[in-house]
Amino acid sequence: MNIMMMSNTYAPHIGGVAKSIQAFTSEYRKRGHRVFIIAPTFKDYDTDEKDTIRIPAIQNFNGSDFSVALPIPGVISSKINKINPDIIHSHHPFIIGASALRIAHTYELPLVFTNHTKYEDYTHYMPGDSEILKRFVIKLSTNYANLCDLVFAPSKSIASIIRDHGVKSPVVTLPTGVNTDLYVNADGAAFRKSLNIPGDAFVVGHLGRLSKEKNLDFLMQAVMSFLQNCTAETRTCFLLIGVGPMKKVIDDYFKSHGLSDRIFTAGLLDMKTVVNAYAAMDVFVFSSKSETQGMVITEAMAAGTPVVAIDAPGVREVVNDNVNGRLLQNEDINNYAEAIDGIASCSKMHKLSMSAQAKKTADRFSLTCSADKALAHFDELINCSIKKRSKEYHLWTHAMRALQSDWERIKDLSSAAKTALQSDLNNSR
Repeated sequence: MNIMMMSNTYAPHIGGVAKSIQAFTSEYRKRGHRVFIIAPTFKDYDTDEKDTIRIPAIQNFNGSDFSVALPIPGVISSKINKINPDIIHSHHPFIIGASALRIAHTYELPLVFTNHTKYEDYTHYMPGDSEILKRFVIKLSTNYANLCDLVFAPSKSIASIIRDHGVKSPVVTLPTGVNTDLYVNADGAAFRKSLNIPGDAFVVGHLGRLSKEKNLDFLMQAVMSFLQNCTAETRTCFLLIGVGPMKKVIDDYFKSHGLSDRIFTAGLLDMKTVVNAYAAMDVFVFSSKSETQGMVITEAMAAGTPVVAIDAPGVREVVNDNVNGRLLQNEDINNYAEAIDGIASCSKMHKLSMSAQAKKTADRFSLTCSADKALAHFDELINCSIKKRSKEYHLWTHAMRALQSDWERIKDLSSAAKTALQSDLNNSR
């Protein structure tokens, strides 16, 4: 079949959505399906990509590492006849996601939407961020899902949340699978050597996009507390892999505490090196509460690395407390540091048990199983009547225009409030 994937983020952007699209695309193509990617341009993107159409975009939107595609009429539509898609798979409800909806409506094609993200947790990237805007985002993403023939949720927690928000379309839990075959020959020792990390050190590791919504302020404080108070009789260090706006903040934090020699960093890595990096860690630490799945958790476990994380949607389905890691109920720096210390200090037998359980968990999230499930649902949609969305589609476009108008008013109100506050502060001096 011909599958059209449409997303606001894609390689070389680092993040769960881009990785999910790449993983499924690779698996689908391996099985003989043709996959077309519609995505924004990014700095240093590959200009010779297979079956990929890049849309002009604003880079580093509002200080983030995201690109925002420009809604240029006809850029995508002009290529539809050549692609001849059987199904549209949208990975966002906004911007390019709106184009996916328009194409599905115009050409009467089945539309699948993966609710990758708790969108309300990302409104800080938008001018005029407020509780009002968060409610708008939830409402619009819910309405979008209800215009789709099928919604994939990366975890049971997210499936429950979006149903509570009012999603009536069929919802199927479909995590992004891990290609466990890649981890068979993982070489953690080689990766340590490449960064001059001592072979006998206890390595606390984190990999991902380094941005505010990942709760990295908390994580670096907890890791710092562990490094300063570790009771295990071994050298300890922190391995940080990724790029993003928080990279300099984290580096400066360690430097200000005199521990620059205890943090080892690496930026963008190819998949083989990423696998070796996971294997180089003794524990993977994760503090984000905005995830829908937390792909990096299952990836780390595929390397046999236990995980310390905070209980949150998409995390609790993977981390089993005191079995394959630690799942902490509260966001407490001391408790988190103690959980890391507990793994560093436990017996060799217990460490081996946690590693074995981590690998078993990763096997349950294999890419093969997830792709089988997705393709079965695609076949079913292609071979049955799709949702008639004429009236609802026009209501959606009206709502989007209303949002744009309200957003401008929110920005004006926010700007006026900021000006008034600054004036009050100046007058009080």
